[in-house]
Amino acid sequence: MRVELDQPKCVAAGQCVVAAPDVFDQRDDDGIAILLTDRPGEDLYEEVREAVAVCPAAAITLVEE
Repeated sequence: MRVELDQPKCVAAGQCVVAAPDVFDQRDDDGIAILLTDRPGEDLYEEVREAVAVCPAAAITLVEE
């Protein structure tokens, strides 16, 4: 699985960070999400899928490989 984050679409809600804190963080200056890793381990797949589901801006995409 590869995670893609469209930062221009991000509305800084922080839901991805709550759902998957090992994969997402937020910039200090404006709260926009950042990826800590674009290829999380299988143990994080469920959290990442939850982050995709709760993102109000639909800024996160999963690419199943």
